[in-house]
Amino acid sequence: MNIELIIAEGVVKAVKALYDLDTEVSAVQIQQTRKEFEGNLTVVVFPYLKASHKAPEATALEIGAWLEENIEAISAFNAVKGFLNLSVSPKFWLSQLHDIAENETFGITPVTDDSELVMVEYSSPNTNKPLHLGHVRNNLLGYSLSRILEANGKRVVKTNIVNDRGIHICKSMLAWQKWGNGATPESTGKKGDHLIGDFYVEFDKHYKDEVRSLMEQGLGKEEAEAQSPLMLEAREMLRRWEANDPEVRELWQMMNGWVYAGFDETYRRLGVGFDKIYYESDTYLEGKDLVLGGMEKGLMYRKEDGSVWADLTADGLDHKLLLRSDGTSVYMTQDIGTAKLRYQDYPIDKMIYVVGNEQNYHFQVLALLLDRLGFKWGKDLTHFSYGMVELPEGKMKSREGTVVDADDLIDTMISQAREASADRFKDMDEAEAAEIARIVGLGALKYFLLKVDPRKNMLFNPKESIDFNGNTGPFLQYTYARIRSVCRKASEELASCSYAEAVPNDKECALIQKVADFPSVVIEAGKSYSPALIANYCYDLAKEYNQFYHDFSILREEDPATRCLRLNLSAVVARTLKSGVALLGMEMPERM
Repeated sequence: MNIELIIAEGVVKAVKALYDLDTEVSAVQIQQTRKEFEGNLTVVVFPYLKASHKAPEATALEIGAWLEENIEAISAFNAVKGFLNLSVSPKFWLSQLHDIAENETFGITPVTDDSELVMVEYSSPNTNKPLHLGHVRNNLLGYSLSRILEANGKRVVKTNIVNDRGIHICKSMLAWQKWGNGATPESTGKKGDHLIGDFYVEFDKHYKDEVRSLMEQGLGKEEAEAQSPLMLEAREMLRRWEANDPEVRELWQMMNGWVYAGFDETYRRLGVGFDKIYYESDTYLEGKDLVLGGMEKGLMYRKEDGSVWADLTADGLDHKLLLRSDGTSVYMTQDIGTAKLRYQDYPIDKMIYVVGNEQNYHFQVLALLLDRLGFKWGKDLTHFSYGMVELPEGKMKSREGTVVDADDLIDTMISQAREASADRFKDMDEAEAAEIARIVGLGALKYFLLKVDPRKNMLFNPKESIDFNGNTGPFLQYTYARIRSVCRKASEELASCSYAEAVPNDKECALIQKVADFPSVVIEAGKSYSPALIANYCYDLAKEYNQFYHDFSILREEDPATRCLRLNLSAVVARTLKSGVALLGMEMPERM
């Protein structure tokens, strides 16, 4: 049984026996004992002072004495004001190690057929450009969150909505028609998403030239932008697309096909995936129908210019455009249609959208509209709002071609991992060295982006992420590989030895306690939607193990029971590290 639960139940019995006070296990406050005090866990006793009629320290000492006498796991206690510090017996930690070692899925709650069904949407790319650093953080957060929710026993559907229609798509299509000269991924040797992204940048360059020329002729900036022939052509192409013009649709399908092939390759390299992909081109008409149906029911209204709006002023917001005057859809309309299709496909209990914090208002509105339209989970949808990734040079801009491309980033990380690990690869063949460089490079990228509180903006520095001594992915991977090396050297002994007679020292007890914390960290990460909690737990565990490894001999320990204890403890730490980083989408190399 979990030691926190044992203590909590003990405190409930103690205050009943001592003070005739009834309380709940969930109300008992337990925390890690601070390093400057002796003990493993600390109980906060201030809530019991009214019943004890005694000073905080006296109350803590009374409860501590009762627990020591009545709970076998408690070996000693001390009080600091209203904080009761409890020492857990080495014998209990030994039994904990045995139980953890026996449980191959320690910390992971199994998914059952009647588990809550959660849908997580992430990625949401546009088909006019390749994935960039911002998409990388989005994908890694969404995939990690999905893994964490699954580890908490949820059934999870990982989903993606591809923004494959709209004026931005038409810009790339028009630029290809004008300046592409029939270019294809095969003829240029470029990934399809990169090729289309080049034409998006090309459109913007010519468009800015046109606007500049019109302004030189005396037009204001807004007027010049509105009268740009290139932009007018793009808008006409969008109108023809919505009218199902065969020529425009054929071009659209061809170019999108190139992009999807490119996206799939990037997703594979990142190690992320989806159970279901939706496309805006399929969902926006569903959204239009729902909006028009809502208007007939008086839930929305039409203005004189023909546009359709929702009045959200009663909810403290404003009026929201849902259909333009020409009948074309906005993003909100698409999201409403996508929600309908998803609800038809899956009996969703919870919907989570992984989207940057610049869209906070959008999801406030979406929740209200879905609720108004009758989706039972609408008002309770969760916007997993995360901060932006910035670079030392500043923000990224897709139209200007200044983004950090995802594929280039992956290549850079692998190359830097290969360079930083050159000495470690000397006795490996090329295939193994390349594979370990891939694992380390991607591990560095994933860990660096996920260890930060997702709600915060962050600065990404590739060089800082590959450091074998800091709070990095490679540090965790090296610790794991080090442990696996120790276990391989003693594999026969590890399989048959016994540590039943061993008496773990304080450092070993602390390490077992750290491993035992894993399930509660997984639960808290699931509740708070924070991969950062998993990342930083793994770092703390690796740091604790490395200190233990430095202070105590393992393979050279002469006492058989103690050596066996340390081998088994090492194996459990390695397994827990691997389970933990797997929730971040990271892999572990068996050697480095």
